[in-house]
Amino acid sequence: MTQINTVLFDLDGTLADTALDLGGALNTLLRARHLPEQPIEAVRPIAGLGSGALITLGFGIDAAHPEHEVLKQAFLNEYQHNFKRDTVLFEGVNELLTALVGKGYGWGIITNKHARFTDLLVPSLGFSERPGVVVSGDTTDEAKPSVKPMLYACHALGVAPEACVYVGDALRDIEAGRNAGMKTVLANWGYFTEAEQPEQWGADWRIDTALDLLRMV
Repeated sequence: MTQINTVLFDLDGTLADTALDLGGALNTLLRARHLPEQPIEAVRPIAGLGSGALITLGFGIDAAHPEHEVLKQAFLNEYQHNFKRDTVLFEGVNELLTALVGKGYGWGIITNKHARFTDLLVPSLGFSERPGVVVSGDTTDEAKPSVKPMLYACHALGVAPEACVYVGDALRDIEAGRNAGMKTVLANWGYFTEAEQPEQWGADWRIDTALDLLRMV
């Protein structure tokens, strides 16, 4: 059995609580069109599903609607100007990273967030340790649940997938990690609901706080 030496993380809903700023961008668009705003309780469960899901929530239209793409681009432009107003790291994240690096583990980020946002957000979050790799949603030609970003990260770090743990809060995170040959951990504090039946996603472990990961590695 390959010894674990690297921990990789999703970003939104796993390392960073971005829901307030994502919801804020959506509500700015809704206000401009004299539509009712969405409460954070409605935004949070889908905050990690991407801009298209947020447009569907706010405007009640799916991706096939002719205005969906226009609204999505307007949302992304608004978010780019206000991506760090209320976004913070989840409790215990920096303590976890410091402990992992102190024990000799490498770490990195694999997110479906496009590089235009990741490149701005990650340096602004104040991580206690610098990630060895950051893979954005457009770094490879396929995003999670594809294994391509997972394998890209492994190649960049010079590690085998079997030596990695991937921590995320969505089904696509667990699928991508598992299919790449990594151990997978579901972050219970993330952007999902029990109605999604996360116990059926097949994660190797579920943890309630970031520091709980130290019991696994």
